Amino acid sequence: MSDSRVQVAPKVKGRAREAGSRGEMESAYAWMRLLAALLLSTIGGVGMWSIIVALPAVQTEFGVARADATLPYTMTMIGFGLGGVLTGRLSDRFGAIIAVMSGSIALALGYLAAGSAATLGQLALAQGVLIGAGSSATFGPLIADTSMWFMRRRGAAVGIIASGNYLAGVVWPPVVQHFIAAVGWRHTYLGIGALCLVSMLPLALVLRRPSPAAEHSEGAWETRLRPRPSLGLRPAALLALLALAAFACCVAMSMPQAHIVAYCSDLGYGPARGAQMLSLMLGLGIISRLAFGFISDRIGGLRTLLAGSSLQLIALILFLPFNELVSLYVVSGLFGLFQGGIVPSYAIVVREYFAPSEAGMRVATVLMASVFGMALGGWMSGVIFDWTASYRAAFLNGIAWNLLNLTIVAFLLRRSASLLARA
Repeated sequence: MSDSRVQVAPKVKGRAREAGSRGEMESAYAWMRLLAALLLSTIGGVGMWSIIVALPAVQTEFGVARADATLPYTMTMIGFGLGGVLTGRLSDRFGAIIAVMSGSIALALGYLAAGSAATLGQLALAQGVLIGAGSSATFGPLIADTSMWFMRRRGAAVGIIASGNYLAGVVWPPVVQHFIAAVGWRHTYLGIGALCLVSMLPLALVLRRPSPAAEHSEGAWETRLRPRPSLGLRPAALLALLALAAFACCVAMSMPQAHIVAYCSDLGYGPARGAQMLSLMLGLGIISRLAFGFISDRIGGLRTLLAGSSLQLIALILFLPFNELVSLYVVSGLFGLFQGGIVPSYAIVVREYFAPSEAGMRVATVLMASVFGMALGGWMSGVIFDWTASYRAAFLNGIAWNLLNLTIVAFLLRRSASLLARA
């Protein structure tokens, strides 16, 4: 009998290794899937950044004020947020592949419609309904899906996939700026739409397998994926507080990100310098997201969130006294390095305190709030600029919203520490 047990064990282990290589947690397939998701996020992320670079050209062509010219960006963020909830629900029900394919088609149609827009209203509608919503499929759903394929290295994996959005911010602004200068923003938009269609649909096929949590709804996987208690709060209350915190921090975050190109133009440095600063900001944001992902594996999502928000506040304050060209490059880089890990930290917190079967929807809800914060902050900064002819008051507005975010995160962290002390 002992011989038979010895013979059976290697077969079982062999089958486990084979299954792991095909589609289990933290397997070779999980890492390959993460790479494909990162590429999809980088390509699809163009939907968030192209309108920022095109803003000066759009304002000139339509002859409108700065706040009006920011409307397409605001609509993009609103579409991104609402689209994230829709694509998150699609991902929960049918898998990430359906969400991503739908988003890819929406992006292609959106850039075609935006490049052909006859009025600013038509451009804003195409940006919000199609481009923003389409781009959202390559952010929230892919973050939630990635979190289902990793346990011990979940923070690192989420940091990697969340970096796709910022990697897009590194790659796309100088590319878009180059083509806008060469052929105009309309032809540039048409080219982006074609690229999204032919590159994203084949990549999405890598995501066709269901997650381990979907295949193992009972037993060991369910135990390993079980969330923590919700900090003594009702799940809806915890989600609402996280959403408010995300909204507030992204109102603050949007001022440099949405207006750095226009800010540099107003200072006389030109839009190309602004695009370079945006690229630097987001490039260092990638390093931040990767670093904060590893940190969250060690100290948890809430502590990582508090650290990122505190550092973002410092960077926002530094924008006030420094507006020389070299100092703006430095402060923009610091801003990207400090704030890049904030948004992925929300996804980690959601995965720590909510059930995996709700991951897509819950993550998308918090990310929707963050995107709405970006939308409001971008528009609000434009309005403040029109009122004051300066961005100084807009930076002060961002600092106030950042303080609100810090208050909420500190409250949640204090509740967490109190519950641990009583345990």
